[in-house]
Amino acid sequence: MTSRLSRMGWRPQDPVIAAVLVALAVALTWDAWADIFMLAARDEENSHIFLVLPIAFWVAWIRRARLLQCRPRHHWAGVVIAGVGVAAFAWGWSNQVDALWHGGALLTVIGAFASAMGGEVVRRFLPAFGALAFVVPIPGTVRQAIALPLQSISAKVTQFVLDLTGMLVERSGNLIIIDDMPIAVAEACNGMRMVFALFLVMYAFAFSIPMLNGVRLLLLVASPLVAIVANVTRLVPTVLAYAKLDLETADMLHDLSGWLMLALAFGVLLGIEHMMRWALIPTQRFTLAQRAA
Repeated sequence: MTSRLSRMGWRPQDPVIAAVLVALAVALTWDAWADIFMLAARDEENSHIFLVLPIAFWVAWIRRARLLQCRPRHHWAGVVIAGVGVAAFAWGWSNQVDALWHGGALLTVIGAFASAMGGEVVRRFLPAFGALAFVVPIPGTVRQAIALPLQSISAKVTQFVLDLTGMLVERSGNLIIIDDMPIAVAEACNGMRMVFALFLVMYAFAFSIPMLNGVRLLLLVASPLVAIVANVTRLVPTVLAYAKLDLETADMLHDLSGWLMLALAFGVLLGIEHMMRWALIPTQRFTLAQRAA
């Protein structure tokens, strides 16, 4: 691989130059990166950020052969991207707009990489760079716009399902009351963490195999919907656990069920792809040799 890269015009110092420029960009915007990972550690709704870098690396790694299809070259477009990133970073900081502050830091790093390696490398590895967009924490207004409807829908469906079982259940807003015990689980189980985590996992799956773009889009669009259904499914036993068990046990089951529902939702999406293949609907790309075989 190394010798073939050399024949393509790659020089040993090219990755070193790119690494140095990326490191300088990270150092320049360090406050934003520190804030991003602090939010990921403290806020469950942003905990999906810890999945971003491993997924971006994985998507890039399985495309490593594409390096043979492009030559590294210093490019002015990367400098422009980095400049826009620095401007957004500074403006976001001075005006307390966190989305621009964090997003500017990401653009600065991507621009630094592109200025050293060129736009062709970025284009060939675009899915990996696309995954990096999710490292920017979700703005509070956007989270509220998503979380509030999820809370309301989850509470209503939970009440409906429990009513079908014959249990005495009341609802006051997003508060479920069962056996005269109020349980505010809608806020804890609004599905935000599951939606973005599942989307990232499905993103990694969709770009790990030579899948048709239409099928990739279908799976990515379906992943938030499947996550919402899985979260509502999770709420019914969670409410019963808080009503019938002690708080420590209920909390443990609540946390465990979140991961179980994530695995279940991922399995449902895989099932959709398998059903499409079973129905003879093309889902993957094939080379001419593979088609002939």
